[in-house]
Amino acid sequence: MEELFLALEFGTIFEACACTASVMECVGGLRTQTDPNPNPNVNLQRRRLPPPRPMGSKKRNSGPEEPTTATEDSPKPLNKKPKNTTNSDDGQQQPSIKPMEKKKKRKALDKDRRRASSQPHAEPESAVSDTKPPPSSCGGALPEFHIGVFKDLAAASESARESAAKQLVMELKAVQNAYDARQEKESGEGALKLEAEKDDGLDNCAPSVRYAVRRLIRGVSSSRECARQGFALGLTVLVGGVHIIKVESFLKLVVNLLEVTSSMKGQEAKDCLLGRLFAYGALARSGRLTLEWNLDKSTPFIREFITVVISLANKKRYLQEPAVSIILDLVEKLPADALVNHVLEAPGLQEWFEAAIEVGNPDALLLALKVREKISIDSSVFGKLLPNPFTSSQLFSADHLSSLSNCLKESTFCQPRVHSVWPVLINIMLPSTILQLEDAALASNSLKKHKKSRKSSSSDEEIERNLQSFCEIIIDGSLLISSHDRKHLAFDVLFLILQKLPASLVPVVLSNKVVQCLVDVLSTKNTWLYKVAEHFLKQLSDWMGDDDVRRVAVIVAIQKHSNGKFDRITRTKHVKDFMSQFKTEPGCMLFIQNLMNLFVDEGNALEEPSDQSQTTDENSEIGSIEDKDSPRTNGNSDFLKSWVIESLPSILKFLKLDQEEKLRVQKEIMKFLAVQGLFTASLGSEVTSFELKEKFRWPKSPTSNSLCKMCIDQLQLLLANAQKGDGSRPSANSVEPNDLGSYFMKFFGTLCNIPSVSLFRSLDDVDEKAVKSLLAMESRLSREERSHECSTDVNRLHTLRYLLIQLLLQVLLRPGEYSEAASELIICCKKAFSSDLPESSGEDDVEVDDAPELMDVLVDTLLSLLPQSSAPMRSSIEQVFKYFCGDITDDGLMRMLRVIKKNLKPARHPDAASSDDDEDDDFINIEEEIDQAETGETAESDGQTDDSESAVEVEETDHGHSEASDDSDSGMDDDAMFRIDTYLAQIFKEKRNQAGGETSHSQLVLFKLRILSLLEIFLHENPGKPQVLMVYSNLAQAFVNPHTAEVSEQLGQRIWGILQKQIFKAKESPKGDGVQLSTLESLLERSLKLASKPFKRQKSASNPSKQSASLNRQKMISSLAQTSTFWVLKIIDSRNFRESELERMVQIFQEILVGYFDNKKSQIKSGFLKEIFRRRPWIGHAIFGFILKRCGSAKSDFRRVEALDLVMEILKSLVTGNSEQQNALKKILKNSLDKLSLLMKELVTNMPSKPARRSEVQKFCVKALEIVSKLNLTKQFVKTLAPDTKAALEAQLGEQFFSLKLEK
Repeated sequence: MEELFLALEFGTIFEACACTASVMECVGGLRTQTDPNPNPNVNLQRRRLPPPRPMGSKKRNSGPEEPTTATEDSPKPLNKKPKNTTNSDDGQQQPSIKPMEKKKKRKALDKDRRRASSQPHAEPESAVSDTKPPPSSCGGALPEFHIGVFKDLAAASESARESAAKQLVMELKAVQNAYDARQEKESGEGALKLEAEKDDGLDNCAPSVRYAVRRLIRGVSSSRECARQGFALGLTVLVGGVHIIKVESFLKLVVNLLEVTSSMKGQEAKDCLLGRLFAYGALARSGRLTLEWNLDKSTPFIREFITVVISLANKKRYLQEPAVSIILDLVEKLPADALVNHVLEAPGLQEWFEAAIEVGNPDALLLALKVREKISIDSSVFGKLLPNPFTSSQLFSADHLSSLSNCLKESTFCQPRVHSVWPVLINIMLPSTILQLEDAALASNSLKKHKKSRKSSSSDEEIERNLQSFCEIIIDGSLLISSHDRKHLAFDVLFLILQKLPASLVPVVLSNKVVQCLVDVLSTKNTWLYKVAEHFLKQLSDWMGDDDVRRVAVIVAIQKHSNGKFDRITRTKHVKDFMSQFKTEPGCMLFIQNLMNLFVDEGNALEEPSDQSQTTDENSEIGSIEDKDSPRTNGNSDFLKSWVIESLPSILKFLKLDQEEKLRVQKEIMKFLAVQGLFTASLGSEVTSFELKEKFRWPKSPTSNSLCKMCIDQLQLLLANAQKGDGSRPSANSVEPNDLGSYFMKFFGTLCNIPSVSLFRSLDDVDEKAVKSLLAMESRLSREERSHECSTDVNRLHTLRYLLIQLLLQVLLRPGEYSEAASELIICCKKAFSSDLPESSGEDDVEVDDAPELMDVLVDTLLSLLPQSSAPMRSSIEQVFKYFCGDITDDGLMRMLRVIKKNLKPARHPDAASSDDDEDDDFINIEEEIDQAETGETAESDGQTDDSESAVEVEETDHGHSEASDDSDSGMDDDAMFRIDTYLAQIFKEKRNQAGGETSHSQLVLFKLRILSLLEIFLHENPGKPQVLMVYSNLAQAFVNPHTAEVSEQLGQRIWGILQKQIFKAKESPKGDGVQLSTLESLLERSLKLASKPFKRQKSASNPSKQSASLNRQKMISSLAQTSTFWVLKIIDSRNFRESELERMVQIFQEILVGYFDNKKSQIKSGFLKEIFRRRPWIGHAIFGFILKRCGSAKSDFRRVEALDLVMEILKSLVTGNSEQQNALKKILKNSLDKLSLLMKELVTNMPSKPARRSEVQKFCVKALEIVSKLNLTKQFVKTLAPDTKAALEAQLGEQFFSLKLEK
């Protein structure tokens, strides 16, 4: 049916052909293969597929018509129809033919055949009397009429149909004018008599016009291609252009030619009904009825037309709306008098209106509304459809809308299209003139805070009442509580309303039931309405566009009616996406103001979102002071308020404003969070500050402590983000603070001085003193920051100020916990800038000779703040540490590192004590003792321990358990240890009492992770300081400790990442005189020991996942040992030590090689040693003789053969030096020729049994001989060979050794 509605919705006669063939195919169902009216001047034997038979005929013949065929309009005897033809060529049924008439037609047909045989040159004529206009038989020929236009009228192309309609009316007008101008009309001829016998009322029409009218009427019932639209267009222009066609005759022909009989099937009857509908539409749009009224004010045709159209509409439901559309076309053309005297007086119309409410007829309501709009006169004809007297307030009253609800609910039959009655109702309810005026006023007044609301006119109030009633009765009370189709209709109607809706009325439309329906639909994705709701929200987003006023109204309405849980329940991000589209400062300010109102008004309906923010009550009611510690009962209200609190700072995530605009937005958010989270009004709910020139409001019921805490948390986050993105610094010339921290402290101090405002909780004397001290110190630092020019001092002052602010909020949030830390931090501030702070008091300036260093106290203070601090607090601590860590002492750094190594497990050897700080850092001791505990074995069970390894064992035994030494006071004074122990005890005491030791472990791990963040900052800011070695040693010890992996894998990964990225791969290495050679020697020795230490697999580890984790950990430890060795050697090379100073380094490598050759369990890899010799050739040169000796005396063939790669790497380095180094390198080999000969003797006289190893030995000997020859040392080498060695070499090497002897 869509093609019907599209064709009848156009406003002009030529727009009726805008429907395409695709629409016809989708809705009409079938396409015919032939034109409805084939040209009779074609061979009838040419067969095509028969078109649909709408009249129930058994058979019909048709043929294609030629594009142009000229005919004469002189009357001529017509041929009779064939016996088996009962349908016209247009696919329409002819009037029923009686048997006697069939006989007469057969006789006439025989006569025509005899006449045709006597005229051989004449063209064959059609067997159907009205498929071709009768030719003229008189002497004067009429203008030519081309019937090929009928074929073009059915074309899919709109332009082709328009051209055909124009040609049709032009040619038929010319024919009719010529026909009227003829003096003699051959009224006595048989042809004219035959046409007259039809009694169709077209007596004065030319035969071609008569033929065209009949054919066009039959053609509008055809569903082939676009025949229905095209023929309706042709009929419209023909009836409107040729006035000789009588309206009475036209109406009679429509009924006769498109009669619906009981024998017709469904599709055939439907085609005829649609054909009549299109024919009536053509008459209405042709303007003939208006012309008839202008000629005769008492014409009966208008009433008759209305009656037949209403009668047609009653036949089928799908005909009602297009039938009313046809009547409305006529209503638009007729004046008001004609409507009152003719249309409303038409028989059957009043009965149709009266029955509309009971049966639910939206089309009757549409017609009544449009006619009433045109005539502007009340009439009893409309019945109960319209109020009498008619006013918009009466129309949209609750009672009247309730009576119309049945009509409106039945409008769902035309889905997915929205019925035409809805736009008409919306236009009456929302005049288009209010949209731009109200939105303009809304935007201009939205940012004026705390002013009296804009006075609304009576018309605005009436519009709001009408809309409120419409939404409550129709949308909420009828559609949303009904079927899915009607819910779909409700969303469509809401979107139509939004097109004309000012933002101030959005809360009326997005009511509680609408939002709840959206929530219910979107929470289940597998429902049919899910896509409908998604589409509505997409339309809503498009409607908002870049209009911040609309966006604010929509967000507030949705969240208000869903208690701030719309995205959470629906599992979508619609509200979040809406909020991310704020781009301007005015839009953000408007949103912030509306959120404030939503928070303060406690969920009351916002009549106008922008104006509500301006409403104040000068005589505010004094509220009762309730206990704020008591739990709130209104959970939904608290949830909505919590969403408001969380949403305010999140606006800044998506803003791209300049610094000044962003600061203004931050100030508004900060003031709201501070007022609602930190303060409460002692009297009433409103307080005016004359100093700030602002009025502050609170909810009438006290805000719960949980919401106050949330406000403080968000306030801390806001200040931390402001500190990170702070592009400006306070300037000395600025009157107002131009950074958020300074503004907050000034704002806080101002509110504290207002008598009727108090803090949200009472403080004891200690906390109150701490708050005042923090305020005073921040003010002094702020003034100092404005006057400073040094960037380093400015950054230090700036970060300390923000830390003081965060600490003040923590004191208010958790009384009794941070007052001591606040006093210590204030002391640090005074000590750090004692010369710059003239206001320091005498009691704070007492100097003690043995007082701890400033950085030690600052580090202790920062560490004491870390455990229970919030994320913004930690951010401020890290910023302070970043700018002060350059002055950190070894003691302060060691305090941090001791926490990293801290273990809650008791020491296994409580009596063991560490001898000195250096040995306490030995991370080898930890790993070996853990292995002993896990496996019950020691390195002495190896049975192959030499003297050097025994020395290591003794050293480890003397030092004892390093973890026990961690608990000692080594390297820390009593005061420092007291601070750390007290601080750790404070961390674990409460948690251990609540949840046991496991919680204590997790708290300690969390604390370690936070300290690691500080250490990472230190390493990043000071990569070249000697203290990096201390950090590396302790972090490596903590990483190797298996307890670290047992407690937290995250902790181990974090330490590993810091070691790799911030130490080993840093752009700079530790340098300067502070890097002692003894320290490097110790670190190198420990790294090599760790690389060679055997790893014992746990026998009890039956879990495959645990075994895999243990194996991965062993690989990481091995990688750490190798990487650290390369890193230490890199530092050693950068210092350019003398050769005599590196003797200890050589001894360390010799000791490691002893264990490599003599201890089977040594895990040091030959590839690792080979890489050391390749990177640092001087090490290989120094131990070349030693490694030759040890390789020759190795007890294991595997070790001996594996070590040949090390020897070969050193030999290669001897021949790769430049010419200046060549003599020195040659001397190294020359001094070791005897050892090389002994090694080769050992190799060739005791060849390995395995072929692969034997091959390796042969290759080594050959390459070694080649290097000796290359350095011209062949003669000396051969002299060192014993006779038996020569014989063995000749036997094993053959030609290679023989050629060497020849070179000698």
